[in-house]
Amino acid sequence: MKHAFILIFVLFNVFTLPAGNTPVNKPPVWAKYAIWYQIFPERFNNGDKSNDPKPEDTEVADMKIFPPAGWTITPWTSNWFEQDKWMKGQNKSFSDMLQYRRYGGDLQGILDKLNYLENLGINAIYINPINDAPSLHKYDARNYHHIDINFGPDPEGDKRIMASEDPARPETWQWTSADKLFLKLIDECHKRNIRIIMDYSWNHTGTLFWAWQDVLKNQATSAYKNWYNITSFDHPETPENEFSYEGWYGNAYMPELRKTDIKTPRINGKPYEGDMDEGVKKHVFAVSARWLAPDGDTSRGVDGYRLDVAEQIGLEFWRQYRSFVRSVKEDAYLIGEIWWEKWPDKLMNPVPYLQGDIFDAVMYYQVYKPARYFFAKTDYETDAAQLKDSLLYQWNSISRDNLQAMMNVSSSHDAPRLLTDFANRNKYKYHANPNENPEYITGKPDKDSYNRLKLYLAHLFTIPGAPQIWNGEEMGIWGADDPFGRKPLWWKELKFKPENRNNIAKNKPEEYDKTGFDNSMFTYYQKLINIRKNNPVLSSGDITFLITQGKKLAYKRFDAQNEIIAAFNLETTQQTFDLPEGRYIDLITGTKFNGKAIKLKSMQAAILKRW
Repeated sequence: MKHAFILIFVLFNVFTLPAGNTPVNKPPVWAKYAIWYQIFPERFNNGDKSNDPKPEDTEVADMKIFPPAGWTITPWTSNWFEQDKWMKGQNKSFSDMLQYRRYGGDLQGILDKLNYLENLGINAIYINPINDAPSLHKYDARNYHHIDINFGPDPEGDKRIMASEDPARPETWQWTSADKLFLKLIDECHKRNIRIIMDYSWNHTGTLFWAWQDVLKNQATSAYKNWYNITSFDHPETPENEFSYEGWYGNAYMPELRKTDIKTPRINGKPYEGDMDEGVKKHVFAVSARWLAPDGDTSRGVDGYRLDVAEQIGLEFWRQYRSFVRSVKEDAYLIGEIWWEKWPDKLMNPVPYLQGDIFDAVMYYQVYKPARYFFAKTDYETDAAQLKDSLLYQWNSISRDNLQAMMNVSSSHDAPRLLTDFANRNKYKYHANPNENPEYITGKPDKDSYNRLKLYLAHLFTIPGAPQIWNGEEMGIWGADDPFGRKPLWWKELKFKPENRNNIAKNKPEEYDKTGFDNSMFTYYQKLINIRKNNPVLSSGDITFLITQGKKLAYKRFDAQNEIIAAFNLETTQQTFDLPEGRYIDLITGTKFNGKAIKLKSMQAAILKRW
């Protein structure tokens, strides 16, 4: 009876919303003031070595995914490019073998570093998937409604708790030790005025997911056969196994959840009208409510969700999902991953997802790509006028509220690290790794790359939309595209082995780079964060461009009382920037001056405020 009540509650609340301070069609106000820090838990920090994964925790037997013989946890401070003993002699590439590595990052590791994050100055955390799953990335869920067993203090005890439940009936769900530790993390974040959102993929599960396991066992008689895109079931009377299904992008270990009521063509990289199977929807809504309002208390819950591969799911589902989420927590933030329409040249148009009925924001790679071509030294360089046109094209297509709530993503678990992206001349995310491009720079970038990146960061923290930091960027970590951008973080208290370069030409001696926490990068990020937080006009003000000549760029952020001017000189010689006459302080250097012009050296930026 309670199971039926949950369905009635879900369907009723899709259409009945409480009145509140955050209209359902607007982003929450707090989102415009967010300074996001993205955490990839497995590689963030190992705070509890007693819960490190065991070989059996990482295997997927039905997919014949087993860790190699002799597999062990990889030492946190090891040389990334040095093969583990168990890697050697395998008939797989180094990149493939990296997927088997585990370093033991966990929730206790995040809790242990909250003071560090508070000192850095961030006020919002986007945490990559922590749902129970065998992989390092956790997009192949075993359970949506539980935290991964190896992220909590008692993996074996959590397995027993899970085994006592009926995962199809939310009233039987219990809190595992990992679940409780995550609730503690939420509480500790909120005490520090840090918001936290979870990452989920409602598009697919893993093959160990409980509903999929029932399908494998019961085939056409399974109660969950309509949850997935099954193309044919096995016929018991024949010796062959005729069972086949659709995996996400052909990945068999992530079976795709079934889409329904598809009314417009479904094309990768484009939105379409469609829904999800009702059973899937009911489960997804129940999981979402569980973390938004643990035991009915929204103060103990997360502050929203980042939704993976969002374009793979129909718009009607997302409309209902938004209505439901906001019925549970009125100021919850929803952000979709909207990325490639056609890789590697065309990014998706986010506009259909930002009409007030679906998402509050998207991961805004669309403004990083043109900025990279302006600030970095690439084979696709643009000038200031072209950057202005590209940015205004994006910004003018969405509402002011959505623009200010956007997550301005520059790097992530799916992209090269910023220093490495600035060190290479390639097209954005195209052959951005040493496998596809033997000349790709994988080691420590040159000084020019550092200088150019710092100019870009000053831009990132002074434009509309909330800046985002991929964990470790503030430490000065370098790394190529996935999986090379997922190194364990270089904590200051640890001593790391030098890293050999992976792109050394033939007949040249191998080179090694010293790795470890870069305090100068940390203090620069910290300074930019403080500038952003201490000047709300950078979060909520308007923008107008002042100078767009060649590689000279200047713009103004302003409201009725305040203004800040950001100026950038990427020319090869010193340049003069004309200003309205007044007294100014450069918030980057602390330099004060009177006048109506400022001279900037080549590769110099200034963030100017009247005083």
